[in-house]
Amino acid sequence: MPIKVGMVSLGCSKNQVDSEIMLSLLKKGGYELCADSGLCDVVIVNTCGFIEDAKKESIENILEFCTLKKEGRIKVIVVTGCLAERYREEVAKEIPEADVVLGIGKNSEIVEAIGRALNGERVVEFGDKYDLPLSGERIISNLPFFAYLKVADGCSNRCTYCAIPSIRGDFRSRGMEDILAEARWMAEGGVKEINVVAQDTSRYGEDLCGKPMLPELLRKLCKIDGIKWIRLLYLYPDRISDELIDVIAKEEKIVKYMDIPLQHCSGEVLRRMNRRGDRGTLTALLQKIRARIPGVVLRTTLICGFPGETKEQFEELCEFVDEIRFERLGCFAYSAEEGTPAASMEGQLDESEKLHRCEIVMEQQMGHAERFNERMIGRVLEVAVEGYDRYAESYFGRSYMDAPDIDTKTFFTSEHPLSIGDFVQVKVEDTIDYDLMGSLVE
Repeated sequence: MPIKVGMVSLGCSKNQVDSEIMLSLLKKGGYELCADSGLCDVVIVNTCGFIEDAKKESIENILEFCTLKKEGRIKVIVVTGCLAERYREEVAKEIPEADVVLGIGKNSEIVEAIGRALNGERVVEFGDKYDLPLSGERIISNLPFFAYLKVADGCSNRCTYCAIPSIRGDFRSRGMEDILAEARWMAEGGVKEINVVAQDTSRYGEDLCGKPMLPELLRKLCKIDGIKWIRLLYLYPDRISDELIDVIAKEEKIVKYMDIPLQHCSGEVLRRMNRRGDRGTLTALLQKIRARIPGVVLRTTLICGFPGETKEQFEELCEFVDEIRFERLGCFAYSAEEGTPAASMEGQLDESEKLHRCEIVMEQQMGHAERFNERMIGRVLEVAVEGYDRYAESYFGRSYMDAPDIDTKTFFTSEHPLSIGDFVQVKVEDTIDYDLMGSLVE
């Protein structure tokens, strides 16, 4: 009887791609993939180790499986991903129940490591993080009509609050032909929506060609038959060029949605973050994007309570949020990450104050989101069907305005059955919280 292996992938979409590559290796290695991790012989926890909440979630998952192992329901626990890479010796020492602890540079050896563990050996290995496979055969683990296309890994921006460079290494792009081949494979397998991701997607190709090559990559992706939507996530504001804006505006397959993590608008706070720009330059960029890409949806993330953030700088951020009126926004209280320059900066704020400031921004954003959604009433949107909610007795899905697992949903009724992955026309008739409600246009 084949050994059953389950994968729990935590954290970001980039981590999910790593998990999907490992799943393919496991299947080729003769293991049976199991969707219910509680019923598996082997459980792999591909961890996130970036911010405190994500680290806690990773540890909680690991400890839950440790309990199942003690009960005899699991034979082997594997811990890999960013938490294992960042806290190498600590994870191996503090979680003795973990039979395998692998750094990200050893992901390609997952099959061999599990085999050794099943034979009674404890495997703790950490290779060079630059040996992390950036490509390879994958098993798409989410709904089959969309997938993430990772075009690079690592980051060289060195934001003072961020531990990603120390965990994942410097920014490095995949070859363009390799990316295009993977995108064609996705399309042939029924993927209709590609979400282009990296730690800094707008930097793609700079290390290979001496200049950003994202516009050229996008033009070539748009030529692939079968792909309907191409979505861009994680664009660094400094690298959003006129060429990139023009490509997004002109190419029909590229959804008019840009994820631009700004983190703040105060020039002084951004300087301490080792980021560039200020309220004036950022406002000018966003206004230019909106003027040249009609109907564009702007998503950003902000950090409240960064060390030294004064009340005046926070008020400037609130004014900025009210002025720009982002269609999508997430706000996080600053988390001091050990080993980062910001963690040892003077002016650390109380946790309660950071959370309070974050709540104020999110209350502002809820008002903007409600008004934006009200303007959608009466419009007809194209929606990708994701499922059926039997309690609400309606289908739900996403329009071009919504990225998977991040943004809002559109709930709608239909007089006839629909399938996951269908693209349908929905007339918006009402709103509830952040979501839209409507009915199918026949």
